[in-house]
Amino acid sequence: MDILQPSSFRPKNMKIATWNVNSLKVRLPQVLEWLALNQPDVLCLQETKLQDEHFPVSEIAAAGYQTIYSGQKTYNGVALLSRQPVSEVITGMPGFEDPQKRLLGGVHDDVCIVCIYVPNGEHVTSEKYQYKLRWLAALREWLREMLSRHRKLVVLGDFNIAPEDCDVHDSKLWEGKVLFSELERAAFQEVLDLGFIDSFRLFDQPEKSFTWWDYRMMAFRRNMGLRIDHILLSRELVSMCTACVIDKATRRLERPSDHAPVIVELGGIGQEKERRPGSEALIRVLANES
Repeated sequence: MDILQPSSFRPKNMKIATWNVNSLKVRLPQVLEWLALNQPDVLCLQETKLQDEHFPVSEIAAAGYQTIYSGQKTYNGVALLSRQPVSEVITGMPGFEDPQKRLLGGVHDDVCIVCIYVPNGEHVTSEKYQYKLRWLAALREWLREMLSRHRKLVVLGDFNIAPEDCDVHDSKLWEGKVLFSELERAAFQEVLDLGFIDSFRLFDQPEKSFTWWDYRMMAFRRNMGLRIDHILLSRELVSMCTACVIDKATRRLERPSDHAPVIVELGGIGQEKERRPGSEALIRVLANES
């Protein structure tokens, strides 16, 4: 059995992470170990698959974290674990009637954090795909309003969308399929166009960097994955972003989630880090536009 190791960087100011755990009941020991090793300020979870009355509040509190959560039996469910109290708590997307528990958020210090679990979509010909597109359209309009009130806004979670060809192990194989269809990718870009940046792409990253691997076909061993878990930053936060990594170690554990955590670090403005070529110019442009 593999033993988790701490991620390669240490917190300097604020460390925020997202992880689709694919059942918190099953993965709770791994989550608690990961919290102890990585010490994030905030960890957002998706697919907790727990009704609220069964959420492990005491176990997580013993690890030093407060919780807000919105769940249901068997499916979906989101949670936000934080070291400090969270204010202005949101559960569910205002203006979008939906019994599925897919969104929550709150303000930590002066940063508004929104945790989302975007519908999978099942197949491009299914009603679930249309529901996904409606959900994303509603998200875009709601985030437009949120940006008018929160200059420091983080939107993170399982988007169930691989936005670029490099985010899929085989773009030809996935062309036109759910998670990688043209309409989904366009919807993701429309969210970015509101004034968000994909924090992972601010930095040079290893080729074939993914966050999800199917349990079948030895997909993880063969690195047949997709990058569908994202951390988006508003313009105000871009110059504060000093690192963004995927922690693949969790995927090697016994009975793992099929997703890996993604971690972003926000530090002081102007700290020199190795960013993706051209990102400094991008940051300057965004700063001038804001």
